[in-house]
Amino acid sequence: MSERIIALDAFGSDNCPDVEVEAAVIAARAGHSIILVGDQPILERSLGRFDGISRLPLRIHHASETIVMDDSPAKAVRGKPDASMPVCFDLVRRGEANAVISAGNSGAMLACGLFKFGRIKGVDRPAIVNNVPGPRGSCALLDMGANVECKPLNLVQFAVMGAAFATCTQGKARPRVGVLANGSEEGKGTDLTRAAHRLLREGPSAAFSYVGYVEGKDLFSAEVDVVVTDGFTGNIALKVLEGTARALVDFLRDAIRGSRMSKLGALLMRPAFKVLKQRVDPDSYGGAPLLGVQGITIICHGGATPRAMVNAVRLTDSYLKQGLTPGLCEAISAHTDLFVAAKAAESDPRKTSESS
Repeated sequence: MSERIIALDAFGSDNCPDVEVEAAVIAARAGHSIILVGDQPILERSLGRFDGISRLPLRIHHASETIVMDDSPAKAVRGKPDASMPVCFDLVRRGEANAVISAGNSGAMLACGLFKFGRIKGVDRPAIVNNVPGPRGSCALLDMGANVECKPLNLVQFAVMGAAFATCTQGKARPRVGVLANGSEEGKGTDLTRAAHRLLREGPSAAFSYVGYVEGKDLFSAEVDVVVTDGFTGNIALKVLEGTARALVDFLRDAIRGSRMSKLGALLMRPAFKVLKQRVDPDSYGGAPLLGVQGITIICHGGATPRAMVNAVRLTDSYLKQGLTPGLCEAISAHTDLFVAAKAAESDPRKTSESS
């Protein structure tokens, strides 16, 4: 397949399918090839709002069922084979598309990735990654919620995959990787973080530089490129970051309204405020890739706007061009010895709980 075609689950978001349809039209007008997957009559009516659809690289693939947020992920994927989400994955498996985007049930997306694509050889658990914007660049944070409970092996593999992600997508030759903890001192952390810290410290990699423990504030510094943690902690960190960004914009808005002088200053600062809003707006970053499965899988927020989904399409296309999946496969294959050491440590309770 010469062109890059993206299968977009049209019945995933909270406001589906209008959000997905509008995003698909905008993306197609920008030159991206899109397959909208879902109930064909409903999608045709929604597409009827737009002109010139027949000339766009956009088509519908019918799927008669839908996976909803309340569905049990594994049961839904197995019990609803003609739902829009798993059908997207089937299109990739058959070679009719190259990647999947959905704003639907994230657990079902993980299940589809595992059941339909399968793990990259050597990967124990896939992880969700996202870039945290900072003043002097971005930092990749993973896992963002795929794995609530983790083993040291998982954090070690997240480090390898996160470094490969940073190298592939941001051109960082030897990314700096840290483990998220409650302090930078050697004795901090939990049994999990201490074990992962020891393994990464004692198993140096030519692909990345391990810098040790990092704190939450370091996500915004220029001192680290990749931060790894368990999915429970990572998801909470993500929600706090998103809430802080929204609160910051609201604080500025309230302060500007406080006086005439503030309003006058705001007029002069409007270009800077616009840049700030764009930098902290989650919609600017589209969606989060699921690393560790054999295919590009992008998970969007359920409340995604058309703008967010268009940016997800743009990111997905870039990941395909950059060869993200082959890059991850190569990275995992190159770190077999590190993973063997991690598994050996797990079988020895003294090593797993050993404080650094």
